[in-house]
Amino acid sequence: MEKVPLTINGHAALEEELKQRQQVDRPRIIQAISEARALGDLSENAEYHAAKEAQSLNEGRVLELESLISRAEVIDVAKLSGDRIKFGAVVRLVDEDTEEEKTYQIVGDPEADVRSGRVSISSPIARALMGKTVGDTVEVTTPGGGKSYEVVGVKFG
Repeated sequence: MEKVPLTINGHAALEEELKQRQQVDRPRIIQAISEARALGDLSENAEYHAAKEAQSLNEGRVLELESLISRAEVIDVAKLSGDRIKFGAVVRLVDEDTEEEKTYQIVGDPEADVRSGRVSISSPIARALMGKTVGDTVEVTTPGGGKSYEVVGVKFG
């Protein structure tokens, strides 16, 4: 099985979601199915079908979370150091066209959230940044076209 790199925070978030789905959502959905079943005819019972659909989605996500957690390779970013960009690095970039500064942390796929400044290690920008240092320029091909960034900062932790 392929290992999934995760930060400590990313791993904890997955475990918290799994706990929520198993201990809170699952019993709530089972209760909703039971209540809907008590209403009678299941063939035309919208509440029953909605609850069964919710159960299916929840159980699918539980299986996905269990798989991710079992394959997780948890990396303590606070123990990393160096001047080259690698997994866990917090990278400050300047867009060479707009002079806009952006900060991203390179994280595992399941914990990526661009709006929060966390980009997946498999994303085009993270792949372009790997191994670079402060002062390097990177060309990134994005869905919106090519972008050029200068690396102005690299830190860990």
